[in-house]
Amino acid sequence: MNKSMIAPSLLASDFANLQQEIEMVNQSDADWFHLDVMDGVFVPNISFGMPVIEAIAKHAKKPLDTHLMIVDPDRYIKAFGDLGVNHLTVHYEACPHLHRTLQAIKVEGMKAGVAINPHTSIKLLEDTIQDIDIVIVMSVNPGFGGQSFIENTYQKVADLKELINRKNAKTLIEIDGGVNAGNAKKLIHHGADVLVAGSFVFKSANPAKTIKKLKEEIA
Repeated sequence: MNKSMIAPSLLASDFANLQQEIEMVNQSDADWFHLDVMDGVFVPNISFGMPVIEAIAKHAKKPLDTHLMIVDPDRYIKAFGDLGVNHLTVHYEACPHLHRTLQAIKVEGMKAGVAINPHTSIKLLEDTIQDIDIVIVMSVNPGFGGQSFIENTYQKVADLKELINRKNAKTLIEIDGGVNAGNAKKLIHHGADVLVAGSFVFKSANPAKTIKKLKEEIA
């Protein structure tokens, strides 16, 4: 997959008009829907769970890229697969048996992702990178939208790209947190493949136009 992708985060959308927001993303230049699931334990916030994702899946016409910011994600892998989720990402920090978790996700027919917090080293993925379809590099501390981008992310992305190439893996690099028109192109230049955009898209005057401009910026 050569093209750079945009995944609007529905966490920043207007939940009172969720179907309308989904239709906007369907008709936009976006590539994926990004869904943030938070449990109030692994991160200091609660977002939405399976009933909301089930409702989203009925209307979404693009892949559901689901990011679990929860403890013990293994308990819910099959349930998310049954909902029609296309990519399921778990946090490295929440998985004591990461390899087993990745295999369980793939058994359910989903792409397997691993997210790493800002303090987590890329080196910890050395032994599993060939089993990972997507690595989400957190460019903010997980749990809340609208945070400022962490500048060290650029070097982290470059280091991860080097690891992927060295291991001859096919892993995509996804950036989550603080993405905007000012850093999108630089992130792609350093090796990112997918950019999650939440507040920057949904809080703008014209979200569909903002997505289009971001896509043009990283083309």
